[in-house]
Amino acid sequence: MRYEDDERVAALEQQVAELTGRLEQLERRFQPELERSIPYLPAPKAGKPAAEARPGAEDQRSVRSPLPSVPKMDFEDLLGGRILGWLGGSAVVLAAVFFLVMAVSRGWIDEPTRVLLAFLGSTLLLGAGLYLYERQGQTQAALATVAAAIASLYASLTAATALYDLIDPVVGLAVAGLVGASAMAIAVRWNSPVVAGLGVVGALLAPVLVDAGTTGEALAFMAIALVASTGILLWRRWDWLASVSFVASAPQLMGWLLDTHEDQPVRALVVLGLFWALYVVAAIGYELRVPIAELRASSAMLLLSDAVLVAAGGYLILTDRGNEVVATAWVIVLAVAHIGLGAFGFRGRMSNEIGAGLVAVGLGLSAIGLGLALNGPALVVGWTVEAVVLAWVVARTKDRRAVSAVALFLGLAIGHVLLFEAPPDALLVGVDSLAEALIGIGMVAGAAIAISRLIEPEPKDRLLALQVIALAAVVYIPSIVIVDTWTTGDRSDPGQTAQLLLSAFWSLTGLAGIVYGLVRAQRAARLAGLALLGLAVAKVFIFDLSQLDSIYRVLSFLALGLLLLAGAFAYQRLQVTSEESGE
Repeated sequence: MRYEDDERVAALEQQVAELTGRLEQLERRFQPELERSIPYLPAPKAGKPAAEARPGAEDQRSVRSPLPSVPKMDFEDLLGGRILGWLGGSAVVLAAVFFLVMAVSRGWIDEPTRVLLAFLGSTLLLGAGLYLYERQGQTQAALATVAAAIASLYASLTAATALYDLIDPVVGLAVAGLVGASAMAIAVRWNSPVVAGLGVVGALLAPVLVDAGTTGEALAFMAIALVASTGILLWRRWDWLASVSFVASAPQLMGWLLDTHEDQPVRALVVLGLFWALYVVAAIGYELRVPIAELRASSAMLLLSDAVLVAAGGYLILTDRGNEVVATAWVIVLAVAHIGLGAFGFRGRMSNEIGAGLVAVGLGLSAIGLGLALNGPALVVGWTVEAVVLAWVVARTKDRRAVSAVALFLGLAIGHVLLFEAPPDALLVGVDSLAEALIGIGMVAGAAIAISRLIEPEPKDRLLALQVIALAAVVYIPSIVIVDTWTTGDRSDPGQTAQLLLSAFWSLTGLAGIVYGLVRAQRAARLAGLALLGLAVAKVFIFDLSQLDSIYRVLSFLALGLLLLAGAFAYQRLQVTSEESGE
């Protein structure tokens, strides 16, 4: 029996030895991967029992994290490695400029020789910077040298074309394209935003630098440079390129449109549409390339600036030729394009933020388009309908950001009614057209009621504001009817009867609101009735007392006093009755 136990023990020891050997082989084989994957664990705190420490912690303490630590740059490194390099590059450029100025002032060299020396020196400086960066280490000094060389090449090209007229502008554009393409290639290879900025800005401003004017070739060159900058923007994810490209290219586009739209308006509109699409691609493309939770302010500003540029440019081109209807249609079509693109974004790859931004820009353009296309009550109808549709969108999508757009369109409608259809002085002399006034006020009241039912009642201030607007419009309608029917229309002597009836109407309506609020136990109705009754009191004591004749003044005060007494009696009586029934 003991012999069998010894055999089993020996067999187990042999198996353990074999397993141990295999584990050592595996450990030697995968040791580099293990060292890269095991994180660094700090030693357990003093006083902590050893049993609480993780198994193998002592062996893992010596294993470092594979992530490289970011080197801290102190002031000396910043001054010696970066600032000195860029100051040196700037000094070289200034030295070349000062030399050329001195040589010109003293007559040492003629114009072609100056330009040749400038190009030669800039090219040699570029070659030196490329060699230093590629062969001697990626230093800031080499980067500054290349940036200075690119700036010098553009300066030399400007002198050769715009200053001395030694090179034809078309040839100058070709040279500028070569310099810009080289700078962009270097920027992409080195991942250098500074070189990219010089290359992109220089290429976009090349038509101005070489004095190419507003020719088709200059516009085509700028468009190619804009396409290249958009490509680099999306590839390297440099969001600032979009804003820089727009600022550099938009004024040139407007200059070209001003010079060519009279002869070729259709071509001008086509070019304007193409540039709009290119700017939209730059804004949306970057948001898709680097998505975040909210739309970036730079992208939103680019979309808005693009819309304003294209809408204003097309409208001015068409109105200059007398096509006001087509000009208005241009703005409306552009608004529909933004809204449609935004709606498609909600269903596609674009985030809701991008879609909302496009829709917001489209809605702003639609407000302008409706203002240009319509007038009078038709414009109020358009704005109120758009406000109700937006409220429905808010109710369906639960996106609260569109509430501001709802308020915008409803506010525009109210402002238009109070300025044109039914201004406040209509309560004194009536309106020009009672039908238009009733349509405008009625649309505002209906829109306020519809919006209050569509959107959520929170916050309560928003719902209260809508209710006040609706009630004010409902009271305003019969007020306008009373005054317009009974007044003489003469501002100096509008008549007495209309104001007497108006005071009585406000007092009676306020009393009715108080009674309704007491019977239905609705505090909002009681407060509205009290407010209207207070307005009637103010009118009687301020306006009627000073403007009405004796008999009308007596009747106004008598009617108001009786209604106030009735209101006080009803308020106290109905309030006591409701309290007794509640007990």
